[in-house]
Amino acid sequence: MTRPLLFLLCLLALLPYPASARLAGPPEVWQQPAEARDLAQIRRSGVLKVLVNQSRNSSGEIKGESVGVEYHRIRAFEQYLNRNARDGRDIKLKIIPRAKDQLLGALQRGEGDLVAPGELLTQGVGSNVSASAPLRKDVPLLLVSRHGQRRYQRLEQLSGRSIALPAGSAAFDALRKVNEKLAMRKLAPIVVEWVDPSLAVEDVLEMVQAGIFPLTAVEQPIAERWAKVMPKLRLDRHLVLDRQGDMTWFVRRDAPMLRASVDRFLADFRAPDDQDAAFLRVYRRLYKVHNPLARSERQRLERVRPVLQRYAEQHRFDWLSLAALAYKESSLNPAAKGASGATGLMQITPGAARSVGVGNIQNLDNNVQASAKYLAMLRRNYFSSAQLTERERMAFVLAAYNLGPQRVQGMRAEARRRGLNPNQWFFQVERIAAEQAGMGVVSYVNSVNKYQLAYERERYLLESAKKAGKASM
Repeated sequence: MTRPLLFLLCLLALLPYPASARLAGPPEVWQQPAEARDLAQIRRSGVLKVLVNQSRNSSGEIKGESVGVEYHRIRAFEQYLNRNARDGRDIKLKIIPRAKDQLLGALQRGEGDLVAPGELLTQGVGSNVSASAPLRKDVPLLLVSRHGQRRYQRLEQLSGRSIALPAGSAAFDALRKVNEKLAMRKLAPIVVEWVDPSLAVEDVLEMVQAGIFPLTAVEQPIAERWAKVMPKLRLDRHLVLDRQGDMTWFVRRDAPMLRASVDRFLADFRAPDDQDAAFLRVYRRLYKVHNPLARSERQRLERVRPVLQRYAEQHRFDWLSLAALAYKESSLNPAAKGASGATGLMQITPGAARSVGVGNIQNLDNNVQASAKYLAMLRRNYFSSAQLTERERMAFVLAAYNLGPQRVQGMRAEARRRGLNPNQWFFQVERIAAEQAGMGVVSYVNSVNKYQLAYERERYLLESAKKAGKASM
């Protein structure tokens, strides 16, 4: 080897690895995949492991009622396999929820046998994954906004506007193609706002309905389904980003018998006419987040901002977390009265206030102080683990504030028993909460989280008055 070439190789060895090599995630196509379980192995084990999108649109069970769009189909497939079992042994489903953008990686790693995403999902080039026969062909991706907002007639009018998308949204590739056409016309691109990972497609739709996000882009059947429980959504069917994607299930390429069974089942499956009856009954009154940044709401927030900031700083909270909780509890009304003696801005009960040594919660300062101290006590005594992210930690604290810490800890234990992540409230432990306690606490935590995210989008403006006040002193 020549000396210059050896020197060059040494320099290359000192360069940092690319980010994709350093970050944990789904395996690349060159990695050795896990051994596949085809239908024969699945029958012997008696368990079919189904990876589902953790979105409530795709999968979910509320007090024994299935509300996810894929649940009826998955259960019907279970029955189909058992009707055709030659040895008489039944197969049972094991539902494994994952974030949408992690589903195919988990399938390749052998964490599941089948992926049922309930949304458009694109397989990577060269992956060891095979799409089933289409559940629905040529699905339109259309824009969704709120009734009363500006109506666009052509995609070109979206130049320079922003569209909120959840992680893994199929609309991203479609928007990229639209932006290429806009660039050819020397127009500004459409800006994609990737939302917090605690939000699924239905959460983004709710925030669009509230006016927090101006626009999103969603598969038409998903938009039509959620518009039944979110009547303020406007589906702009004339603004279609793309209609070339098919909704499918996915299996490993090295599981041909399972793939053949899936295709035979899907060829004859027809969804029951009443499959959304439970969905409508459960969700009709739940998705009603408001915009906490409307003019009157901003004025109310400004009046209570100093006390929220004071006690948030004392107890190491983001003041916007307390603001979001106050908006959910009382719409920022210090004189609000609630059930069971709950009172004031934070709707804390006298018993909870006494447990942290605060009295006279009719007083605004004491009310916020008691709530902040009680939240800090919950965080310290039950949710201090370093394994929790700050977003998840706050979610658990809020769930305990609403439901009681012992019940939430019991739900975490049940989640661990079922193979769910006990350190993730959103889409994991909340599944246990929905099954055991119903959607009340799930909706509560989700609403506060959305209000905080709405505030965070305008943190600079909300805090500018405080900065201006300090500058003038």
